[in-house]
Amino acid sequence: MKPLTVDEIRASFVNASADDIARMPLPGLHETLWDEREYLGWRDSQAPQRGYIVFWRGDQPLGMVLRASEGRMRSAAAFCSLCRTQQPAHQVSLFSVAKAGQAGRDGNTVGTYICADLACSTLIRIVPPSSYLQPSTEELVAARGESLLARLDGFTAEVLKPAD
Repeated sequence: MKPLTVDEIRASFVNASADDIARMPLPGLHETLWDEREYLGWRDSQAPQRGYIVFWRGDQPLGMVLRASEGRMRSAAAFCSLCRTQQPAHQVSLFSVAKAGQAGRDGNTVGTYICADLACSTLIRIVPPSSYLQPSTEELVAARGESLLARLDGFTAEVLKPAD
């Protein structure tokens, strides 16, 4: 992922008001390992149900505010729809995202299951020992990263699509 500045992050959000963006806490960007991320994702410590994702969509950063469901899944395991990782159910949350523009202001949302800590970029880099792999570790992580970004782009397309 190409690095982002504070100004680029704040300007990238498609589903937040100017007041929400001004109050939005940012993660420690100086600690971010940009080359080990497909997107920048973080949770709001002051509003535990709120999360944020910013990624490069083409040559522009695009950000979305997410809201985690307050309910818990009853199953033992769950599946993240972005990184396609199966984990204990409490580590995956149903996130809803207000649609961009008037559709979002009218209350329309899109939802999907995502890793609760928004750390998909870390999970796709956990690979079995290389003796078990056909492709190299680098090739496997690159393919997983491309797939994650494709799924994130598809989800984002739904957020950007006007309501019917």
